[in-house]
Amino acid sequence: MFAALSARVGSISDNKLGGWHGYRASKAALNMLMRGIAIEEKRRNDRTIVVTLHPGTVDTALSRPFQGNVQAGRLFTPDRAALQLLDTIEELKAPDSGKLFDFEGKEVPF
Repeated sequence: MFAALSARVGSISDNKLGGWHGYRASKAALNMLMRGIAIEEKRRNDRTIVVTLHPGTVDTALSRPFQGNVQAGRLFTPDRAALQLLDTIEELKAPDSGKLFDFEGKEVPF
């Protein structure tokens, strides 16, 4: 299992707001990098899982300026975000490798 933190804003097909061009581009690149690694790792071990994870909006200095737009119940403490991601990881199977998942275990399209 190898997981990297990404963000929903890195999804090209889920981008409905625009903006944040550099951040979006870096997360899209991370998602594509992880997808490529997942393909290569499957050749060595078909049980390997390589994914990117979207933790949701976490209460940090980075998100603070944007928290006013977060729906009630969707701003997470770092501890809660970590637990949600661990729960997501526990449910993943080998066919999930190369994908992006959110904090609810739902696949986010690239």
